[in-house]
Amino acid sequence: MLDIKLFRENPKAIKDSEKKREHDVKLVDEVIKYDKLWRQALQKVGKLKHKRNVVSEEINALKKASKAVTAKVRDMKKVVADIKKLDEASEKYLKQRDDARKQIGNLLHKTVPKGKDDSENVQLKTSGKKPKFSFKIKDHIELGKDLDLFDFDTAARVSEARFVYFKNEAALLDMALQKYAVDRLVKSGFSMIWPPLMLNRAALAGGVNLHEFQDTIYKIENQDLYLIGTSELPLIALGYKKLFEEDKLPIKTGGISSCFRMELGAHGRDDKGIFRMHQFNKIEQVVICKPEDSKKYFKDMQRNAEKLFEDLGLHFRTVNICTGDLGNKQHLQYDIELWMPGQDNKKGRYREEGSCSNCLSYQAEVLNTKVVRKDGTKEYVHMLNNTAIATPRTIIAILENFQQKDGSVKIPKALWKYTGFKIIPSKKN
Repeated sequence: MLDIKLFRENPKAIKDSEKKREHDVKLVDEVIKYDKLWRQALQKVGKLKHKRNVVSEEINALKKASKAVTAKVRDMKKVVADIKKLDEASEKYLKQRDDARKQIGNLLHKTVPKGKDDSENVQLKTSGKKPKFSFKIKDHIELGKDLDLFDFDTAARVSEARFVYFKNEAALLDMALQKYAVDRLVKSGFSMIWPPLMLNRAALAGGVNLHEFQDTIYKIENQDLYLIGTSELPLIALGYKKLFEEDKLPIKTGGISSCFRMELGAHGRDDKGIFRMHQFNKIEQVVICKPEDSKKYFKDMQRNAEKLFEDLGLHFRTVNICTGDLGNKQHLQYDIELWMPGQDNKKGRYREEGSCSNCLSYQAEVLNTKVVRKDGTKEYVHMLNNTAIATPRTIIAILENFQQKDGSVKIPKALWKYTGFKIIPSKKN
């Protein structure tokens, strides 16, 4: 959420940003109102506590002088009751303030395009060339069946739809992509982490608005635990309630994890197969840095991801996410969309592979993660995240882009040392 100082000092900037998002700016006024009431209550409590101390001293003095203290004790009881009443009011105002504050989006970067949904995201650039085929192509579901790569039916019986058994070369390709991405991140100075796959509510709330994502997050019954939808969440939680010295930043971590998402409401063949699953593997980049450095690391992380797909020989585009497709926590977000020839009735379509987001101090506010400067001043850090590789969607792109006329699939050269094979051979007799 946004720093409360911003509401006090520059509410116009917040309102202008919310208007661009097409959000109701009344919430901004609510934050300001309840913040004012909260501060007034604190001031009154402070005065009453001072009065309580004075009366307490007066009672002690009267007792020493063997004088009656009944009236003063009565005054003391009233002061104590008033303090309790105001403490309860201040807690209520603070909760109302922060409940409203959590619903307000991050300040938008000036380059974020205005738009109603993902159809109005703005293409920034493309890389590589679309493949041309001289034969009738298959989508990844057909290729997976012909090459014995996936078992959807058994997974649906023992789990439910949108789970899958990865088999044979598909399982090895998933592992190869993870190691490929990990090696690249290590060379870029990232410390790799295999994090907890479950977080409690307090830690999870630092990464996502639980109200906004309640239909996508798996909750563990009767426990304060949730399955993670991305390793971004436990990685930024490494800063939970921590104060970092200036010279210890940035902290660059890479996450190796399975991810779990409910994925409600997605229908149609283009969202089936392994495109939109309840469980998948992903390699993530996360940076915690000084506020003045987040612009630089946003560019670095985006370049890391683009280079991964360039070296795989995949055609993709980079898009600037518009206001209607942007989450509340993002200040700026670029997506990499891979070209998938089997999509849209095999006419081909760009589909999201991963996102790079600069969240400024929005998440650090909730997690209470700060940097202490050399002069002793403290401020919230900036947090950024970026998908390096989401393995299933990359596998879709590899299968569909590098399929051959005989039904086989070529493996990108960059993966040969990780897969141990250069081609997934046709299973035709």
